[in-house]
Amino acid sequence: MNWKSSKSVTNKAGSLNSGYLAYGEKILLTLWVGGMWFAGYVVAPILFQMLDRTTAGNVAGQVFAVTSYIGLACGLALILGLVFTRANGVRMWLLVIMVAVIVVGQFVLAPMMQELKLAGIPVGSDNASQFARLHGLSSILYLVNSILGLVLVLFGIRAGSYAQR
Repeated sequence: MNWKSSKSVTNKAGSLNSGYLAYGEKILLTLWVGGMWFAGYVVAPILFQMLDRTTAGNVAGQVFAVTSYIGLACGLALILGLVFTRANGVRMWLLVIMVAVIVVGQFVLAPMMQELKLAGIPVGSDNASQFARLHGLSSILYLVNSILGLVLVLFGIRAGSYAQR
């Protein structure tokens, strides 16, 4: 492949580095959003079909934690890439929102849910009601992030970034 003449590698100004940056952004976004969709909509349902509820919940919690850390790393790297190249706008804010949602989910909601699990969650108890509310909120935030991630995958990190596929 002739890298200097490849439209998919060079930007309008012909900068090879921005082409590599675009590929890096696509890889990070694919890793993050693909992992999020796979963990939430493939792995978690299978766990709950094959394992008892407690074990499935514990394993799913670990899968979601790993997915969150991958999301934080990828999201922050993507944000830094946009900051350093002075590209901002709606896509930047979508990334910021997605990272904020991960922070809330992983460092606020997950510890609260874990504390309830350790205290015990008898059926019909106040702990069960509180756990259900936190789990519901966590699920809604996960869905929001899944949809925002899909929007970024469809339209790219930068305006016109997927126009020359």
